[in-house]
Amino acid sequence: MKLRVGIIGAGGIAQGRHIPAFQQLGDQAEITAISDVNVDVAKSVAEKFHVPNYFTTYQEMWPHVDAVVICTPNKFHREITVAALDAGKHVLCEKPMAMTVEECAEMVEAEKRSGKVLSIAYHYRYMKESQAAKRVMEAGEVGNPFVVRVQALRRRKVPGWGVFTNKELQGGGSLIDYGCHLLDLTLWLLDNPAISEVSGQTYNTVSREAEQVNQWGSFDAETFEVDDHVTAYIRLVNGGTILFETSWAANIPDDAEMVRISGDRGGLDVFPFSVNKAENGMMTTTKADWILGEDDPGLPQAKNFIDSCLGKAEPLVKAEEAMNTSRVIEAIYASSLMGKSVPVENGKGVEKA
Repeated sequence: MKLRVGIIGAGGIAQGRHIPAFQQLGDQAEITAISDVNVDVAKSVAEKFHVPNYFTTYQEMWPHVDAVVICTPNKFHREITVAALDAGKHVLCEKPMAMTVEECAEMVEAEKRSGKVLSIAYHYRYMKESQAAKRVMEAGEVGNPFVVRVQALRRRKVPGWGVFTNKELQGGGSLIDYGCHLLDLTLWLLDNPAISEVSGQTYNTVSREAEQVNQWGSFDAETFEVDDHVTAYIRLVNGGTILFETSWAANIPDDAEMVRISGDRGGLDVFPFSVNKAENGMMTTTKADWILGEDDPGLPQAKNFIDSCLGKAEPLVKAEEAMNTSRVIEAIYASSLMGKSVPVENGKGVEKA
């Protein structure tokens, strides 16, 4: 039996990643419906991808689907996820999980009472380098990780399309849109450690300059209200630390993506992948000639979701884990707002300003 999948929100991420990925797995799943608040978009995307049904409200697709992929602005993630789960549908929701930890908790509760699958589309976990890093971590080659350096930096790539710079609809900027991927990947590689304290600072200085140089379209610098650069220092309960930085608009020579884990037995870099050791009188850096996996992480992400819905696998990104990522994001924003470090008690969110 094929899983009937509906797409809610027919914008760029739906057309660029999710629809093509599920259609490549046509022997296991079929996209049977698309919904978008803009009827012209819903119709054109349905026609482009040969999807039989299109709607302007997501509730109309319930009779036609077993599962949905939510590709809307962040503001609507909680509402639609809860409604879909309560309607008996499995859910793959785009990242970040929701606007707040409180909203994430509502989604987790809906998952529990529905008995259906809820997974969050943190696709960096599915990258073949990430999968290789996870295998190395689980094999104990790094030992006890205690210092992690994370960068998700773009030189001048503020997304000038969609609603990425709309704080009301998105909840934030570079951190909640881009940095969240590398943050989630890091926490997963560290086996979802408990966080004790976060100190963070957000900036939106560069993107408010009068004359903008931007590779990814244009935006209104005068009304730019979200973060375009964020730094954070994250303390773990086990004594480890994470040095984190993300940006859409940094005055640096090149874009940079880095997850670098230092442990007591060795270390690893995820992008590009390497294992770094010092033993037998030598310092060695082992690079991979070939790594098992797909070049497009959207494909294994869709496959894992289908298999999870059909009871053949566990979701690689569990809702509770994604909520922990949101908990750190919320703490970074709170710390910046209050100008001080904030404690993070897992399961209870953070102190409010």
